[in-house]
Amino acid sequence: MKQNPYLRPGYRWYVLALLTLVYTFNFIDRQILVILQEQIRAELSLMDWQLGLLSGLAFAVFYSILGLPIAQLSESVGRKRVVAVALASWSAMTALSGAAQNFVHLLLIRIGVGVGEAGGSPPSHSMISDIFPQRRRALALSIFSMGVYFGYLVAYSIGGWVAEDLGWRWTFVIVGLPGIGLALLLALTVREPPRGFAERLEAEANGEVVASDGHRPSFGETMRLLWSRTSFRHLALACSLHSLVGFGVGNFVPSFVMRAHDMPIGDVGWRLALITGLGGAAGVTLGGWIADRLSRRDQRWYVWVSAISLSLTLPLTLLAFLAEDWDSMFLPYIFYLSLAALWLGPSLAITHSLVGLRQRAVASAALFFIVNLVGLGLGPLTVGGLSDMLRPTYGDADGLRYAMVAVALLANSWSITHYLLAARTLRKDINH
Repeated sequence: MKQNPYLRPGYRWYVLALLTLVYTFNFIDRQILVILQEQIRAELSLMDWQLGLLSGLAFAVFYSILGLPIAQLSESVGRKRVVAVALASWSAMTALSGAAQNFVHLLLIRIGVGVGEAGGSPPSHSMISDIFPQRRRALALSIFSMGVYFGYLVAYSIGGWVAEDLGWRWTFVIVGLPGIGLALLLALTVREPPRGFAERLEAEANGEVVASDGHRPSFGETMRLLWSRTSFRHLALACSLHSLVGFGVGNFVPSFVMRAHDMPIGDVGWRLALITGLGGAAGVTLGGWIADRLSRRDQRWYVWVSAISLSLTLPLTLLAFLAEDWDSMFLPYIFYLSLAALWLGPSLAITHSLVGLRQRAVASAALFFIVNLVGLGLGPLTVGGLSDMLRPTYGDADGLRYAMVAVALLANSWSITHYLLAARTLRKDINH
């Protein structure tokens, strides 16, 4: 322990910052397509369902399925190595997207991006939970999760500006290549943390002895344990439905603003970058901070925070997406986005509390498998397909508008129900 760099608080925060930057690149490369899709739609003559397939299902199926075995692999070969290789892989595939000549080319490349990104988040979650104690874990994971919204910020702002001047092809190249350099920095400067480091450090400070957790549970053992936790089953469904709205509606917001409010891509980019990046980052950090504080009295606050914040988004959905102009949409959309972001850190923290030290990467992958398969996979495809169905009656802009509102209200209401059901058995499952 004495030679371990993680004994220095500064090093722990450096690793968290670097992993957050990796996660930022994860979402830059995932979401850059969203700001570019109107240009791509025009050049390649695509329908909304095809855009939904490219930004959702084509990516999500491979991302979700491969996340599970890659997470298990990371427990054996080292989580840092897996994250570094994954980052280099998805960055290269993003740059290659600029060479696509048709829908099929883009589809295959997006699958490649999904394969690479499958190795990013679960090993990172596991590393963070090993170096931060439980009382700070939701906050640490929320800071890491800010990468989602920093990624949106960069993808929308840089993507919008570059696309306006150079087009969508060069934009893919420009945002993809820097990730390869970041992968090298990660490989050279981050050390693999010991399993359960934070728990052992805290136990030693209290004069306690913690037995070594040398047993490496099999994939099947971890999955059976998670499935036995009723609270996890409800939490996974709640997060999935929450994510369905996040990706389904969020992936079409740039297109909606361009169609409904006749705004150029560059203006859409920087406006949504500020709202999504800063508002979302503030929301996800606040969620972790609130959950950590309230959970000292009752751990069910880890899911109650998500249920309450999501309930507040329901009226904001109507105010934002039924607004007649951009100025009227602006303020409610900021609050809608910030409140919708509160769930991520608390949900990851409580998932890690339900399993053992060597099961955290797989537990994250299991949660993300369901969340991304349902949310990212079906969300954009559902909104895009419904938009195409409504277009003959309501037109290009309003067809998309009503599709977004319908999906947001129905899926979020359903999600709230499962958050509340998860709270009913959470304490029993943690102490089991």
